[in-house]
Amino acid sequence: MKKLFLLIMLTSLVPGLPSAKEVTYFQNPVIRGEMADPSIIRIKNTYYATGTSSEWAPFFPVYTSKDLVNWNLRGHIFDKKPEWTSNSFWAPELYVLDGKVLCYYTARRKSDNVSYIGVASAKSPLDEFTDHGPIVEYGTEAIDAFIYDDNGELYISWKAYGLDKRPIELLASRLSADGLHLEGEPFSLLVDDENIGMEGQYHFKKGDYYYIVYSAHNCCGPGSSYDVYVARSKSFKGPYEKYPGNPILHGGTGDYISCGHGTAVETPDGRMFYMCHAYLWDDGFYCGRQPILQEMVVNDEAWVEFPTGTLAVARQAMPFAGTTQQPVKDFHDRFTGKRLGLEWSWNYPYSDIQAKTGKGGLSLSGTAKPTNHNGTALCIRPVTPEYYYETKVIGTNQSTKGLTLYGDDQNLVVWGVEGNRLLIKQILNGKETILWETSNDGNDIYLRIAVTKGRMLEFAYSTDGNIWTKTDIPPLDTNATVRWDRVARPGLIHIGSPEEPARFEYFSLINTKQ
Repeated sequence: MKKLFLLIMLTSLVPGLPSAKEVTYFQNPVIRGEMADPSIIRIKNTYYATGTSSEWAPFFPVYTSKDLVNWNLRGHIFDKKPEWTSNSFWAPELYVLDGKVLCYYTARRKSDNVSYIGVASAKSPLDEFTDHGPIVEYGTEAIDAFIYDDNGELYISWKAYGLDKRPIELLASRLSADGLHLEGEPFSLLVDDENIGMEGQYHFKKGDYYYIVYSAHNCCGPGSSYDVYVARSKSFKGPYEKYPGNPILHGGTGDYISCGHGTAVETPDGRMFYMCHAYLWDDGFYCGRQPILQEMVVNDEAWVEFPTGTLAVARQAMPFAGTTQQPVKDFHDRFTGKRLGLEWSWNYPYSDIQAKTGKGGLSLSGTAKPTNHNGTALCIRPVTPEYYYETKVIGTNQSTKGLTLYGDDQNLVVWGVEGNRLLIKQILNGKETILWETSNDGNDIYLRIAVTKGRMLEFAYSTDGNIWTKTDIPPLDTNATVRWDRVARPGLIHIGSPEEPARFEYFSLINTKQ
């Protein structure tokens, strides 16, 4: 009873912390839809988060929040990829330095396709970023940057040797005062002597110890076993002692298949909240690696732990009293603006997009790369595993145009119009199969795909947008469209000449379950 009384008294005295009677809860993920490897910072009273965009443009989405639970997409770090890069945009890390915001990010170098770390800067996370090129070009791969200020000395750490026949290490190097250049020689912080993997590190200091919170095991796909580990030292440069009770956070049962690779942010009253990504179990897997949030503390034994235990759970106490979690939103776009909405993403490694919006709807085409025979995809992130999406295709020509569920240029489903044909086709490993077709009279046509279990597709069409006719093919299992590090996305597609673009009046995605 004494302990309960003290807890009630304590919570009533700490600003922003709900009292024992006022505790409310939210349900993870806090950012719906795929955004792996999240980075989170606070500037005054606003929180900013970004994460991996992989093979989708624009590059590195930026979200904002006032309460850590409800987030809004506000922009991207890059609208165009930096000159030195080719693809695979992973693990951006935000850092505030001398009134500007730096973004350290991983991408493949165009000259040799090796993944290295670049840096860009802006006045704020929502302003246009200026790229400063690669900053870490080390070994056969250097990924997953993190920046740490140790009493005025800036350091960058990264994962090294992940592609070599030797143990993975977390390396570090001093940074110049402006954060744009390495100084001195890299040095080792931590070695993966257990051969379990080591990446996605986050550094902080509390009391006598420096901590590295990092991720181990397999990051991606339905067999992911990602989890969170910790090590500590009394010096930033080490040596580090690994916690005997690792992992400190894991999935495998309960709400998540796996979880890991994140950073923490401190609230104005000194509490720490860790944002990482997780795969949900079962059908939720098909929404990809989504950002989750929970409080992180240092316990009486000076080790990092999570108050809800080592098994990651989706239901967590609200960080701030008076907050209500907003429901999942549907998506509608009639393309009346001067440019595409922020929610849209496209398949930049495979096609250069041409998209024009206005009162006439969307005109979509692109110039496909030489190895891509399956056009330009314009997609959004699925946020639930149960939804349907639809469009109205205006007019016809010899290009293929309509709806898609898109993994990459070799793995996708197309429900569309092609000349005088209405057809459903599936492309797996580059091989095309026509699953269904009928004649089309050339008039405008409405198309719909209904998705269940995150991957099962049913198809319908309409001439007026009110009465829908289902095709007679059985539900199509699209599990094979999942790529190793990302899930397929629903959206629009154009396959053909840029002189024969696709025209769409609108696009809607309706979530049928929260």
